Amino acid sequence: MSEIILYDYWRSSASYRLRIALNLAGIAYRAVPVDLVKGEHRSEVHLARNPQGLVPVLDIDGLRLTQSLAMLDYLDQTRGLGLVPADPAGRAQVQALAQAIAVDIHPVCNLKVARHATQLSGGAEGMPGDWMRHFIRPGLQAFETMLAEFEQSPYCCGDTPGLADICLMPQIYNARRWEVDISDMPRLLSVETACNGHPAFAAAHPDRHAPAG
Repeated sequence: MSEIILYDYWRSSASYRLRIALNLAGIAYRAVPVDLVKGEHRSEVHLARNPQGLVPVLDIDGLRLTQSLAMLDYLDQTRGLGLVPADPAGRAQVQALAQAIAVDIHPVCNLKVARHATQLSGGAEGMPGDWMRHFIRPGLQAFETMLAEFEQSPYCCGDTPGLADICLMPQIYNARRWEVDISDMPRLLSVETACNGHPAFAAAHPDRHAPAG
């Protein structure tokens, strides 16, 4: 069986998602860091892996996969993780939660987007933190409201972690990194506590994967 390789960056939200899912699946993999700060994602070597120049990239089962949501779906389908309900209605509701973060909050708060906004502002005071806070807090407030439709026990949508939790935790990490106030979001904080206590999430945390020194 070929080696499973995850090309990632320790602080990348999308990479964080894949680390959680691989851990949930009990899949041993080799992590190959791609340093976004040093521009390694723009190298010819990495562009050959992913023409978009993004992380993560996952080599698994003889495939080379990109886009975290597609990779999560592949792992769910092939490893039986149960990340979304089987019924179409429940599946759509859980995917809506996940996409509220992965499709709406994450792209606009991508570091390269924030850096470009900072450049366009002429390096205005408070950037890029103000940019991040402007989008993260209302996005998470909406997520908090959406959670009211589900029975938390104790994860977003039930008693086992799923797709919504996998997308939420990296965004909470970013919220805390950029000093976003989430103290008035009790449902979200309850999910965070549950996920922090789960070994698959704990082992995937960026602090566990930060480069030495």
